[in-house]
Formats: sequence, C-alpha cells, structure tokens
Amino acid sequence: MSFSQNVKEELSNQIPSARHCMIAEIAAIISLCGRILITTGEKYSVKIHTENICVARKYFTLVKKAFNIKAEITIRQNAYLKNSRTYTITVNDHDSAIRILQAVKLINEHMEIEENLSIVNNVVIMNSCCKRAFLRGAFLSVGSISEPEKSYHFEMVCTTMAKAEQLCSIIKFFEIDAKIVERKKHFVVYIKEGESIVDMLNIMEAHISLMELENIRIIKEMRNTVNRKVNCETANLNKTVSAAVKQIEDINLIRDTIGLKGLAKPLQEMAVIRLENPDASLKELGALLNPAVGKSGVNHRLRKLSEIADGLRH
Repeated sequence: MSFSQNVKEELSNQIPSARHCMIAEIAAIISLCGRILITTGEKYSVKIHTENICVARKYFTLVKKAFNIKAEITIRQNAYLKNSRTYTITVNDHDSAIRILQAVKLINEHMEIEENLSIVNNVVIMNSCCKRAFLRGAFLSVGSISEPEKSYHFEMVCTTMAKAEQLCSIIKFFEIDAKIVERKKHFVVYIKEGESIVDMLNIMEAHISLMELENIRIIKEMRNTVNRKVNCETANLNKTVSAAVKQIEDINLIRDTIGLKGLAKPLQEMAVIRLENPDASLKELGALLNPAVGKSGVNHRLRKLSEIADGLRH
C-alpha cells in the first residue's frame, strides 16, 4: 500500500466527535466528488462517486452518525481492471437529501443549488476544527501525497478554480504556503516543502502517518549529511593527491636537470622527504623535518620548489 493510501486509510477511521465537524467533512466530500440530482418531480437526491473505498466508508459513516440516514451503496467491478472498483453512495430519499444539503449549505432557502466558497462567511467552516475536518474530507476525496522516500509533494485536484482557491485559503489560514497550478483543465493545490506536508498531516490529524513521514525525513537528512561529508572528504583527498603528484613531478624535474644539491638546504631537505613520503600530508611532512615545521612552512617550501621547476620548464 502506498504512503498516500496509508494516510487516507488512517483518516477514514478518524470520526469527529462534534456534529459540526462531521458536517464540514461531509460538505467537502460532496462538493469535490458528489452530485446533486433533481428529478422532473422536483425530488432531490445526493450521490457520491469514488474509486477509493476509504472515501466511501468515511462518507457512509458520517452520514449515518450526523443525520441517522442509511445511504445506499453500489459497487461495480471495472471490466478492464480486475482490482479496480467504483463505489457509489446515494441518498435517494428527498427529505433526507434536503436535510443533508441544507446542513452543508449547498442549497439556499429558495431550494437553489449554490455553495458559499468564502472561508470568512461560510458557516460550515467557521470554526478552526471545522476547517481541519473540511481539509480532511477534501484530501480523502481528491488528495494525494508522493512517496516521501523519493520526493515531498502534497496535492489536491479540483475541477474549478473557485474550489482550488477556497482550499488554498483554508490551508493558508494555518500558515502553510500552498500554491495553485493548472494541469489538464484541472486546478491543483499543492505543497512542496517536507515540513509543510508534516504540518498538513498534523492539521488533518493523521498522526501515525505524520510520525512515519518524520522518521523518513530524519533518515533522509542523515543520509544527505553523510553523503555531503563523504563528497567533501573525497574532494579534499583528490585535491591532496593531485597536489602531491605535482610536487613529486616538480622535484624529479629539478633532480634530473640541476640536481637537488644545488638547492638551498631547507629546500633540499624538503625535496628529499617529499620523494621518500609521496602519500604524506603537509602536517606529516613538517613533523619529519629537523627541526619540525608547521603546515604553512612546508607549503611555502613546496611552493618554492614548484616555482623553480616552472622556471626550468620555461
């Protein structure tokens, strides 16, 4: 099971204790993956269509607990994909459908279908806890999270810009930076930062998934830190080896042309010790000199030898 599905599984088992939070979550599910049907006799029904059993189970449970209404469930097997099913949950009774629609504010006093998308005046999501419930229902309906081992990406796909802007505003209410991008005639609300995704899981109250994501983030951060240190040490080692090779080449050139005995005694001693210890560091070379010399002194002598070799090459 994917990480995204694990999150939805956890959220589907989380039933709010307050009825107003249940209504907020029902509102999100209906507005994002539901339909309101009206017959010729002005009879209303509410239908939810989803391929995710978590959404179907959560919606059915919320409707039963919040309104004491038992919805009808239809399951269909995909003819082409054996493991794929579609779930349809329908409230066919007119009075029951009206009760739900009035509670979630998807119908006005004139029996006209409309939704107040503002987060300021919409009584369904007036409270902070209801905003959390709404985001929970929205993620269950149209959300996904990438596998955190690969990348950090949280998104919710909406069919209209108005719905995307509403979700974005609710997320920003919790001081999380969410953005909207258009993709194939849909509007995607997304979050890229790993820390912000952790905060979103906390807001939706997916605490088990939050801990799993945090563990993955810690391991990834440790791995990246180790890799950076290894790369830095490797680069330094390569630099040291390259410098040593160049120094030995310079000393060999001097020895084969003018001879080491023609050098000043400190340079002559430095050249001999470097030839005898090709793998030694500057600090180790300094300790072998008599008297001992610091790294800067060793570097100065080797640079002098290099200048002499360059002069001979020219």
